[in-house]
Amino acid sequence: MLTTLQTVYTDTRASDLAWALGREPLPALAVLDLELSGAKLQLRLLGASHQVLLEEEQGSCSETVACMPGSSTPLPLGVAKRLGEWEYEFAARVETLSGGSFAGRAQELLALVADHPNGLAGTFPGSPHAFTAMLAQRGEGQVRWRTWHAYPQEGQLVVTRTRVGVRMAAPVVL
Repeated sequence: MLTTLQTVYTDTRASDLAWALGREPLPALAVLDLELSGAKLQLRLLGASHQVLLEEEQGSCSETVACMPGSSTPLPLGVAKRLGEWEYEFAARVETLSGGSFAGRAQELLALVADHPNGLAGTFPGSPHAFTAMLAQRGEGQVRWRTWHAYPQEGQLVVTRTRVGVRMAAPVVL
């Protein structure tokens, strides 16, 4: 699903993004509710940021990547945590692209997500390549999602990927 976000495009920076786990739902500009083999997943666009809410039999999880005033947790390169019966893994990277490369990559990603049944993308008025996009899937007992946050004024694309799955029991050694 592709939507134009009804908000003013502000000149935020990739370096302003922060990461948080376990936050309450924040006001969203666009939402996509998904049911993926028993997992309820809500993809939420918060402007130049995202929030994912996951509910399953084993529990719930909330991931937020946003410009959060007063946040003490900048965007990490990677996180691995145990959440009850789940293993949670998060990774982020920043791609810096030239103007032409950035425009091409933006068009490619928006086309990928716009027609995908598990995809949500929002573009901002005022800049054709300013967007936030999300894509989710489930397989092998895990829920995964990827996100892209575009900052055309800097030529930067923040790419994240997350995996949440049931913790595997350690093998018994005899």
